[in-house]
Amino acid sequence: MRETPFLTLALLGERLEKTKKRLELAALIADFLRGLGPEEIGPGVRLLIGQVFPEWDSRALNLSWRAVSKILQGLTAPSKSDLEAIRAQAVDAGEWARLLLERARIEPPQPPPLPLLEVYRTFEEIAETAGPGSRRKREELLNSLFLRAQPVEAKYIVKNVVREMRHGVSEGILLDAIAQAAEVPKKLVRRANMLCGDLGEVTSIALTEGECGLKRIKPQLFRPLKPMLAQMADDVAQAFQEHKGKTALEYKLDGARVQIHKAGDEVRIYSRNLSEVTSSLPEVVDQVREEVRADSAILEGEVIAVGEMGRPLPFQHLMRRFRRVHNLRELMREVPIQLFLFDILYRDGTSLVDEPNHKRWRALQEVKGNLNSVARLTPRNPQEGEAFAQASYEAGHEGLIAKRLDSVYTPGVRGKAWFKIKQTISLDLVIVAADWGYGRRHGWLSNYHLAARDEDSGEFLEVGKTFKGLTDKEFEEMTAHLLSLEIYRQGATVYVEPETVVEVLFNEIQRSPHYDSGLALRFARISRLRDDKSPEEADTIQTMREIFRRQFEHKGKPTSRTL
Repeated sequence: MRETPFLTLALLGERLEKTKKRLELAALIADFLRGLGPEEIGPGVRLLIGQVFPEWDSRALNLSWRAVSKILQGLTAPSKSDLEAIRAQAVDAGEWARLLLERARIEPPQPPPLPLLEVYRTFEEIAETAGPGSRRKREELLNSLFLRAQPVEAKYIVKNVVREMRHGVSEGILLDAIAQAAEVPKKLVRRANMLCGDLGEVTSIALTEGECGLKRIKPQLFRPLKPMLAQMADDVAQAFQEHKGKTALEYKLDGARVQIHKAGDEVRIYSRNLSEVTSSLPEVVDQVREEVRADSAILEGEVIAVGEMGRPLPFQHLMRRFRRVHNLRELMREVPIQLFLFDILYRDGTSLVDEPNHKRWRALQEVKGNLNSVARLTPRNPQEGEAFAQASYEAGHEGLIAKRLDSVYTPGVRGKAWFKIKQTISLDLVIVAADWGYGRRHGWLSNYHLAARDEDSGEFLEVGKTFKGLTDKEFEEMTAHLLSLEIYRQGATVYVEPETVVEVLFNEIQRSPHYDSGLALRFARISRLRDDKSPEEADTIQTMREIFRRQFEHKGKPTSRTL
């Protein structure tokens, strides 16, 4: 069996960091993939992108940065000046580990060298360690890797633990590389990834089975698909124009998106970030078992919390249900919920993702029994659509989703086939750092650095700060949460892993020379925590640039470079 050294992957990462051209990045990765043995392909891809397990896989490493840094400091004897110099030079946690081991290691790496597959299998063992003494065992396993790791290897071990690669390889570049290495069409690789949701498995199939293997990939029960995403539109008229009048409007509910998988009497429910939430929604499980007129199905819908007269409650009430698995009966009475379906992706062995939206809607009506579906209208003109939007607002909902009638379902893709239309301007952004407060907010991390993801590089670029929008209790809870994600500190700023998504309301997007993104939010305030969304689902710099352009369509345009 071929045994690729982990050092090969680490040195590739170093080359990728220094490469800016997309074609060169893809060529380097393709060459790496061709050199892997069949068993190494999936693990190699996952370790390269810092995603040890697929998003739908519930396993996690459960290693804190505090534990990682403690292990590394146990292998080193740095002086105070060393630590200060390393902290000033390191751009991320992985680089900090490399510099620390290079400058202050007590003993050289122990033999034998680390094989790539052994690193991956050790990560699997760490994730599967549970029960009494599990934290100590996980740390011992990680320590066993560091004992044998070269400094540059330790850098990429740490990067996988904190899931921060920073080598400029976006999903699109990786798909290019897979297609190049396997000599198959990129379109086929992209489609397979949409349906499979595991770049490691897709790469393995592409390189070992070629086009035939990729074409066989279809939705699988109990393996959730990434949700299809919507772009923002200013109003119904814009969506109507983009869809050339062939659009369906649906109420946009202030709830949590769910994907429901059914096979016989077995029902499992997944959140939009692909986490299983079945145990939190027992009444939905019962309803699906009783009503759905199909032996097997994958359905999409929205769950909302409702109060008196069936009016929707704020999103925060619903999140109480999603976090609870014990004493549910009492909470079910306190926070009743309703399910509203809006799509069907699979029925009795047949994939529906390539069917147009209007046919999927018809299939949903045939299958759903007495379950609710969202209110839907196919308007003849924008005026009918605006009236429908007003009815949605008056019913207590957020607005509308506009769906092009002939659009197929594209998992994980944010395109113009779907638009979301809201009354207020908002973005889902990621907190990447926070400043300690003063005065009444002393002792809290209360000024949050907000970032949007760059689709091309995968980096999170800052676009503003805000201390507005949270209650005192929420400041306390957020402080504890962010400290658990701490990477390092610089002065009064705590830099954290980019995992926390918040919905941010704002008045306008401005040009900014202070941020690498070139953009800044005006009057930003946090509306709510979006712990139903992953950082990869947050809004992008590209979306912000489009909003920036649109807000000047009826004003004087800026004279500086186009954003």
